[in-house]
Amino acid sequence: MIPPQEASARRREIEDKLKQEEETLSFIRDSLEKSDQLTKNMVSILSSFESRLMKLENSIIPVHKQTENLQRLQENVEKTLSCLDHVISYYHVASDTEKIIREGPTGRLEEYLGSMAKIQKAVEYFQDNSPDSPELNKVKLLFERGKESLESEFRSLMTRHSKVVSPVLILDLISGDDELEVQEEVVLEHLPESALQDVVRISRWLVEYGRNHDFMNVYYQIRSSQLDRSIKGLKEHFRKSSSSSGVPYSPAIPNKRKDTPTKKPVKRPGHEHDFRVKHLSEALNDKHGPVAGRDDMLDVETDAYIHCVSAFVKLAQSEYQLLTDIIPEHHQKKTFDSLIQDALDGLMLEGENIVSAARKAIIRHDFSTVLTVFPILRHLKQTKPEFDHVLQGTAASTKNKLPSLITSMETIGAKALEDFADNIKNDPDKEYNMPKDGTVHELTSNAILFLQQLLDFQETAGAMLASQETSSSATSYSSEFSKRLLSTYICKVLGNLQLNLLSKSKVYEDPALSAIFLHNNYNYILKSLEKSELIQLVAVTQKTAERSYREHIEQQIQTYQRSWLKVTDYISEKNLPVFQSGVKLRDKERQMIKERFKGFNDGLEELCKIQKAWAIPDTEQRDKIRQVQKNIVKETYGAFLQRYNNVPFTKNPEKYVKYQVDQVGDMIDRLFDTSA
Repeated sequence: MIPPQEASARRREIEDKLKQEEETLSFIRDSLEKSDQLTKNMVSILSSFESRLMKLENSIIPVHKQTENLQRLQENVEKTLSCLDHVISYYHVASDTEKIIREGPTGRLEEYLGSMAKIQKAVEYFQDNSPDSPELNKVKLLFERGKESLESEFRSLMTRHSKVVSPVLILDLISGDDELEVQEEVVLEHLPESALQDVVRISRWLVEYGRNHDFMNVYYQIRSSQLDRSIKGLKEHFRKSSSSSGVPYSPAIPNKRKDTPTKKPVKRPGHEHDFRVKHLSEALNDKHGPVAGRDDMLDVETDAYIHCVSAFVKLAQSEYQLLTDIIPEHHQKKTFDSLIQDALDGLMLEGENIVSAARKAIIRHDFSTVLTVFPILRHLKQTKPEFDHVLQGTAASTKNKLPSLITSMETIGAKALEDFADNIKNDPDKEYNMPKDGTVHELTSNAILFLQQLLDFQETAGAMLASQETSSSATSYSSEFSKRLLSTYICKVLGNLQLNLLSKSKVYEDPALSAIFLHNNYNYILKSLEKSELIQLVAVTQKTAERSYREHIEQQIQTYQRSWLKVTDYISEKNLPVFQSGVKLRDKERQMIKERFKGFNDGLEELCKIQKAWAIPDTEQRDKIRQVQKNIVKETYGAFLQRYNNVPFTKNPEKYVKYQVDQVGDMIDRLFDTSA
């Protein structure tokens, strides 16, 4: 049982807690009441605020909408004013630009093109918005006038600044300056840089805005004329230089030369040998008497043509480089094709004239003109790769011009070679044309000279002959094939020459002179072959040619030696009378001995007199023939004298013994010496 004190204390504790709880409850109740009051007040405030906001919104929104409308109206007004200003500006373009267009673009191209841009925009505006307005016609007319002025300015710039390239500069372009230690490339400036920039600007404007390609025709016509005149000027330079100094020359580029330039001969482009027509004309001209000055003129024309061909290639390359800056890409090839036509046609026409002249010369057997074909053809074939490169993209007819000319020259050259061989074979045996001293015939020396000159043109001549071959193997002939053909041709000419010489030798009544004639000609042919590369070329198809000529030479020497038999037969031992020593000679025997002496003396004198006027140009052969003949005659005559020196066959021995052995040798030593 809980004690009363503890129960009382416990009760008081509980009562205290209860009191505290009641107080807390009362506080919470008061707080809730205050919160409710505050909530009511807040709801009232918010309701009032919402009401005011609604009133404000209802007032602001109409104002905002009005403001937006006003702003939109303002923007539209500004745009309208701007458009009006822009449109109005088109109506003023004509008046603003008319003065500039009227004065032209010279010296003010940038400003002029700016005005043309304004006019073009005005044209486009009126065409789109007011196609029937008079303003359209006005700006159109102004635009056309401006375009014509630009075209005129283009022509004027091209005409004023396009200059003919000087011959000296062309020769430097072809050959370069050989005297410079460091070779520098020669660059052609066809147009000054400022003029070039203006021309380029105008051409681009005309293509893009002018819708006019007529300026391209103007361009190629002007440049074509300059190209053609440049090449013709080079040709004229050769003529004038040859007439004044004998050789054309090319001074060094002035700003590179340290010393005063002197005249120097120009190397023919691509040539290792300096071929001169005048050296060959005598060999080919069956008249053997060319007109003075004609050969020099042929030489000048040949050199000039060869240089003009090289000049065309270099100048055409330079023209194409210039053209690429001015002419639109898709028009460049066609314009270039038109540009080069006059100069190219001139070269081809001149080449065909050379072929035509050669054809006529062959008909009349005058081969001097044909010679121009050889160096020209060689140069054309050497230059063909550059030609083909330059003419890339041109029309097929343009590309085929050079191959056609080469074919014509090869054909006429082959015809000339064959006709020359036939002419050697058929050269008439004119008695008045035969050398009276039996020396080398002019036909021989000319034929050999011609063959020697062919050495400078082995590939060209071989290709000429090969071009006429119809066999399938000749369609792509090799250099070896051409060499064999040329060797065969040379052997043919030599064979024809030998046959003709044999025929000509029969003109001589004296067989000995005929033998000397053949000996001289055969020996000349052999020595000429040996001194040049001809012997190696002949040996390609005829291995025994050298031995054959030596046999022919020896055979003619033996034939000549037989002419002395009528002299030595008088005193040869087999024909001497037989008599006994110490027995007095009978009259008949004495008379026979006298006749032997007289026959020898007369024969010796006659032969020496005749043969003294004959000639053997080859010193070695002349000495050899005289020495052999001298030994034979001296030996025979010495034996004859020894036999009859002490035989009393006459009272006047000095009448019959006219010569001593050494005297006979001296007489023979003077044979073949017209100066003795």
